[in-house]
Amino acid sequence: MFNWEGVTEFVAVAEKESFTAAAKQLGISTAQVSRQVSALESRLATKLFYRTTRQVSVTEAGEIYYQHCRQVLDGLENAERALSNLQSAPRGKLRITAPTTYGESKIAPLINSFVSQYSDLEVYCQFTNQKVDLIENGFDMAIRLGKLEDSSMMAKRLSSRRLFVCASHAYLSTHGEPHLVSELEHHNCLQGTLEYWRFQEKGQERNIKTHGSLSYNSGLALLDAALKGLGIVQLPDYYVQEYIQSGELIALLENYQPSDEGVWALYPHNRHLSPKVRVLLDYLSEHLD
Repeated sequence: MFNWEGVTEFVAVAEKESFTAAAKQLGISTAQVSRQVSALESRLATKLFYRTTRQVSVTEAGEIYYQHCRQVLDGLENAERALSNLQSAPRGKLRITAPTTYGESKIAPLINSFVSQYSDLEVYCQFTNQKVDLIENGFDMAIRLGKLEDSSMMAKRLSSRRLFVCASHAYLSTHGEPHLVSELEHHNCLQGTLEYWRFQEKGQERNIKTHGSLSYNSGLALLDAALKGLGIVQLPDYYVQEYIQSGELIALLENYQPSDEGVWALYPHNRHLSPKVRVLLDYLSEHLD
């Protein structure tokens, strides 16, 4: 088993370059620091410091030993901090950003339930489809959908979303139902912000360019158009699932449905999450899934 005696004293002297200053930092006598360091040098059979009446400096061997000891002590401090955070209740301000519709329909109800459990927590939530810079704008967490771009942020997958192609009975009774992706070119495809729809065929992802007489940068507007029989639409499940279940919309081309996309929480790369972020991450992961 590793003998810790003298290690804390050695690190303090190496950082302060003084036995007296190290003793003051540790709250013990200079003589005790000197005895512990001398005992450590004897045990290691290595000289760790050059000592003169005016100066203390680390030897080459002492510098190598210090770097390793510092890492170990940092690890212990981090471990204690992590345990302390684990036992701490969320408190203070928490800033979150999420995509507008997903945020309003899925995230907001969960945050409201979450906040009701922690009276010392103050939450600010911004719903926007813009990619907000978390560091620059002071956000603790962002909810992102789909494939993530390369980033220095940490990411945790909370859930998934599925894309559906669907249309109303009124539209299909007039224009017929497409059974192949290639048949979409003969249909009015309601357009979103992208010029293509995503599919999967024979295990391969395919992006198919679509055309239509109506285009919106709003999923709710596209949903309304589809419900009114104006065309076929491709939208995520949280827009259309209840209407598919009720029969108001018919799911199409299910054999070509693309793989589920991730719902992610992004947060700055810190060694230890604060209790408020960690607890919210766990809460969202449990309830979204």
